[in-house]
This record gives sequence, C-alpha cells and structure tokens, in this order.
Amino acid sequence: MTASPRSNWNYPTPIRFGAGRISELAEACRSVGMAAPLIVTDPFLATQAMTKAALDQLTGAGLKAGIFSDIKPNPVETNVYKGLEALKAGGHDGVVAFGGGSALDAGKVIAFMAGQTRPMWDFEDIGDWWTRADPKGILPIIAVPTTAGTGSEVGRAGVITQEATHTKKVIFHPLMMPKIVICDPELTVGMPPHITAGTGLDALAHCLEAYCAPGYHPMADGMAVEGIRLVKDFLPRAHKDGKDLEARANLMSAAAMGATAFQKGLGAIHALSHPAGALYDTHHGLTNAVFMPYVLVYNRAAIEEKIARLSAYLGLERSFDAFLAWVLQLRKDLGVPHTLEGLKIDAARFDEMSDMAPNDPTAGGNPVPITKESARKLYEDALAGRV
Repeated sequence: MTASPRSNWNYPTPIRFGAGRISELAEACRSVGMAAPLIVTDPFLATQAMTKAALDQLTGAGLKAGIFSDIKPNPVETNVYKGLEALKAGGHDGVVAFGGGSALDAGKVIAFMAGQTRPMWDFEDIGDWWTRADPKGILPIIAVPTTAGTGSEVGRAGVITQEATHTKKVIFHPLMMPKIVICDPELTVGMPPHITAGTGLDALAHCLEAYCAPGYHPMADGMAVEGIRLVKDFLPRAHKDGKDLEARANLMSAAAMGATAFQKGLGAIHALSHPAGALYDTHHGLTNAVFMPYVLVYNRAAIEEKIARLSAYLGLERSFDAFLAWVLQLRKDLGVPHTLEGLKIDAARFDEMSDMAPNDPTAGGNPVPITKESARKLYEDALAGRV
C-alpha cells in the first residue's frame, strides 16, 4: 500500500483527514456532546466489518450507540421518517452519518428533523424556508464518508426523493453542516472499480459544474479547478489499484472540494440526472458521467474560453475540444456507458423528465438556460449518443 496524506482542516468544517482516523470516532462524538449516537448507513454497509468496528468502538467507549440502515440508494422520505422513529426509540442524541451520499444525506436530514414540528417539505431549499426550522431541534452530526464522490460530508443539505411526485428535493439548513468530518481513505479501499468510477466522476461533475456556473466566486473556481486535476491524476490510479491509498486520499479531497465549490452553483448535468435517478433509481455519479459530454457541448458557446483555460491547467492542449476528448476517453477507460441505454433508460418517460429538469433546483446554475425543449433534446442526444 502506498502512503496517504494526513492533516486536520477547518474548511468549511473541521475535517480529520488521513488513514486510520476512524479510530477517533468515539472521541469525536464525545467532543460534540453525543452520549448516544445513531449510526445511519445503508443496508450493505451495515453488514460490513468497517461498520461493525465503528459500532464496537462507540459502545466500547461507553456510548449508547445504535444503527439504522433502511436507506435506499436514492433516499426517499420514508427512509427519513423510519430513521426518526429509530432515533427516538433508542433515545439517541446525535447522528453518525456513515457511508456514501445516500447515507450521508439521509443521516443529516434525520438529525435535522429530530426536533422539528413541521413537515420535512416545509424546509425545501427555496428562498428563506430554512428559517422556518427550530435550530434547537437539530441534533449534532458526525460525517464519515466511505466513498469519494458526493462530498455530502461538507454540505448543509440533503437530497431526498418525494415519493408522491418522484421528485428529488433539497432539504437545507446551515446547521446541517456536520460538526466534524472524518475522512479516512482506508474506508474506501474495498470499493469495487465501477463504484470507484461512478463516485469519482460525481466529484468531477461537481467541480466542473461549479467552475462553469455563472457569477463571481474565484475561491470556488480555484477549488473546482484543482479538484478536477486531482480526479484526472488519481481516479485512473484508484480504479486500477483499489489499494492505492494516495489515490484514494486525493479522491476524497476532490469530493470534498467539489461539494464546497458548488455553493457557487451546479447545472444541467445534475438537472438532467435528478429526474433519471428519481424515476429509474440509477446511480447518481454514473448518471452524471453519462450526461457530462452532452451538457458540455450544449454549453459550449458560454464556457469555451473557461474550458480552454482549464484544459491548459490540466496539461492538455488549450482548447475546449481537448478537454471534451479527455472526458470522453476517461469515461471509456472507466467503463462508463456512452448512452442512456447503458443505464436502462429509454424514451418512454422523456416527456415527464423534460418537465422535471428545468424545475430542478440545480438548473438555474447552468450557463445556458434550460427549457423543456432543450432538456428533451439533451435526453434524446444522450440516448442516441450524439455529442
């Protein structure tokens, strides 16, 4: 195994970064006032040795720990409400969100909703709806990512699917930011290559869309550009050798960087992906990767010079075409489907998806406006493979 870096950061929240840092979980819980943490994870991770070890560490330290794992890959509201039942039944006073994006998002929303009296959808990320929440009812959160993609560990929101409408909605509050993040790349060593690819490309999508989003935010731009470089340099290595801790660590950094940068905005990659994920339950990162080149071409007129600068920074030819070629080759090398057919998506629900995409909360960050008609064309291009 190669070495991985080790450090403590406070950007945007305290992050304990490095191999073996999971050993600090019990102390981290105590430091934020948890005596009875609830580990929120997914059904697969609940059976894994790393999760059992985390639970044993907590109980061995005298904490009244429990575990909740009824979480779908794209979390739905029922998962949150069942989690709240488990939280209250166990007398838990905080949440350890442990896993990939689904567990992190669900865990954060469960902690947020613990002391609220209004329905969850009253706190959707619209205007100042977050001010409706009682901040005293929000339990502390420790985030422990076991993938390197969503960056949800450094976010103030959770994406939950509303089952009645099959729509992904963002629940937001500033106090949903985890109090401490433990980024231990050893926890990602067991990820299979296809999950490594999907999550790594999710981090790429976050960085890329943040960089392309209109508006002035040079700090986000700088973080996004370096995050893309880390993906370029280390995702192929991690995909080839899952035990490469240096590569795993740098992908964890890229994931957190993407989620920090996208406070500037996201765009059509996510706006197209969210309906697909909600209706077909596809893997979010992989879905983003499929849509990426089609959206790049759609946005070309608005982002060509920015992408040329980015391409030069990455050591490629200074041109939009060189960057696009790199994206296409990276997808191919990692086994990402070139079309929606590879996600088992056909045209049957394109009308519905084309209605949903322009209304997705991420659509407003796209550098070229998204309409029902343009969304439909993008879906058709992604099905036909027209770049």
